[in-house]
Amino acid sequence: MASVRGYFHPKTATGRSSLIPEPPWHYSGDLLTVEYRTDPARVRELLPEPLGLAPEDPGAVALIWADWQSCGASREELLDPVRAQYKEAFAVVRCSYRGRVYSRCVHIWVDKDFAIARGLHQGYPKKLGSIHLTRSHPYGPAPRIEAGARFGATLAAADRRLAQAVVTLREPSETAGFVNGHPMAHHRWLPAIGKGGGLALDELVESGAASFEGGQPWAADAELELFDSPTEELSRLAVHEPIGAYYRQIGVVWDGGTLLESGTSGAE
Repeated sequence: MASVRGYFHPKTATGRSSLIPEPPWHYSGDLLTVEYRTDPARVRELLPEPLGLAPEDPGAVALIWADWQSCGASREELLDPVRAQYKEAFAVVRCSYRGRVYSRCVHIWVDKDFAIARGLHQGYPKKLGSIHLTRSHPYGPAPRIEAGARFGATLAAADRRLAQAVVTLREPSETAGFVNGHPMAHHRWLPAIGKGGGLALDELVESGAASFEGGQPWAADAELELFDSPTEELSRLAVHEPIGAYYRQIGVVWDGGTLLESGTSGAE
């Protein structure tokens, strides 16, 4: 009897065509983070049951640009860079579940298909986008990691500019922000194949880094603009008050999550 292999689609006789390998997944990246406050009602509308607003600073948002290299356990993708390198931009809020505060990604855009596949598995609402951010370098005109260094970041999707930022490093910091500093609470959703069948998969899951290492965080000043789009809703999280901005280089390993509960989100 024929069998097919692969951690994710497409499954084939050898499994070589699978979009992603099985975890653990390893990441090395440069992150630009801009934190600000929006109307808490705009955050609340993005939190399905049984999630609620965070008890403190419920309107806090982090908009993060990341330039990643990633790979599976074999590390082979690092020597085939088209399979390792990608960029993303994502909006994170905080929420509460059974008395505990979580982070939650409510919008995210990436520029590679394998990153979308990983997001489907993890519960990230990933879509294709065009993401760019200034890279640091110790020589030439690129910014060094030092006070006064300036970084630009842009996000577009479906040919529309959604966000842009200019971040200017100020001084070393003890943290890289607080909004994205908790375990993630995400939903994994899959519609049933039959019409009117609701959700075949409806899971609230918790996940986070299996291991983490990071360089010196830098506090920064930021200029951030969001733009309307007919197909995206990032601008609903309008900037009401800046909180801070940060730059940091990190390394992360993701190796699975935990089911919190299922069938309770009420999503349609």
